[in-house]
Amino acid sequence: MTSFRLRDPYFNHRHRRPIHALRICAAVAITYLIITLLPIPHGSWALVSTVMVMGNLPHIGGVLDKAKQRLLGTVLGVGWGVLATLVPDPPPGLLPAWLLLGIALATYITFGKRHAYGGLMFSISLLLVAGDGHQDLPLALWRGFDVLLGSCVGLTVTLVLLPQKATDVLRFLLAENLDTMARLYHAHTSATTASGPDTRELLKTTSGLLVKQRGLVDAIHSERRLKRRELDGLISLQRRMLSTIELLLESHWNTRSGHERIEAMTGLRETQHTLARVLGSLAYQVRTGHPIQVDNITFDLQRYADQAQGGRTEDGRLLFSPSGYLWLNRELARLTQALAADLGKLRRLPSRRLRRRAKRHTLITPAKEKRRP
Repeated sequence: MTSFRLRDPYFNHRHRRPIHALRICAAVAITYLIITLLPIPHGSWALVSTVMVMGNLPHIGGVLDKAKQRLLGTVLGVGWGVLATLVPDPPPGLLPAWLLLGIALATYITFGKRHAYGGLMFSISLLLVAGDGHQDLPLALWRGFDVLLGSCVGLTVTLVLLPQKATDVLRFLLAENLDTMARLYHAHTSATTASGPDTRELLKTTSGLLVKQRGLVDAIHSERRLKRRELDGLISLQRRMLSTIELLLESHWNTRSGHERIEAMTGLRETQHTLARVLGSLAYQVRTGHPIQVDNITFDLQRYADQAQGGRTEDGRLLFSPSGYLWLNRELARLTQALAADLGKLRRLPSRRLRRRAKRHTLITPAKEKRRP
């Protein structure tokens, strides 16, 4: 029986839904305790901020990014509103014009950018401070303090209570995607009929995993583990690999001659199965935090050139489909090698923490660990 660890990335990822619910409940309870023991005016805003910062983000990077935007937007919004309250006997219309100017600037600057949430918090904080037209400086400061308090509590609980890193989430999603693509490709090389419902479901799964990885870019950047350029490259290569596999799955032979040409190519199926195993090996190394080391897989198209280009149908027409099919396999091998090379360049991708915990989850057996460099 494996022992329990508070910072076990596998356990935290496997049970991320109930753990995230536990974090939010704990953060709300702590905030409520603070505003009860220390009577803080308008304490409900602290509770709202706690929930808003954590939201549906179970990982540290997401909460860090959101908390920073919320804190910055709140401070600037409160400051903009306080400036309006400091004007003695303002002329009619000055306060509404000042509020509209601040909202317009925040919206214009953050429009279509990743800091849009910060701009939203600026506008909300500004309206909370001075939106009702009353110049009450203590009220403005207390509301700003409540927002800061709730944000800090939410961030602290995320960092301390069963924390989960966005970088770890990326590792698991990437490994799952590689495993799924390996299954798809192996199923294609072993299938005797066209793609079925199971294959379409796997394709849908891989597309969803890519979308989830894209949604982690900002959070991972906040953790300072990987750069945006590196993440974009990994996701782009996976997308191209998936497109290539999808084209292979949709490969159909109009004539029996084309199919027979492919089946007659000695060593082709063995090379395809090796490539599928390489994809599975990549997934294993990413999931368990090992350095990326895979065999070099190449498709020698010249080896099959005569068989691919010299084929003809029963009525004498040239066959072009075998050449295209071979090229797709060669392209998938090239993309896989490029992905492995990019993963191997990431110094912070291997993880001793993952390797240590993988043994407890039987992802690594002692014998297998000894064989690995």
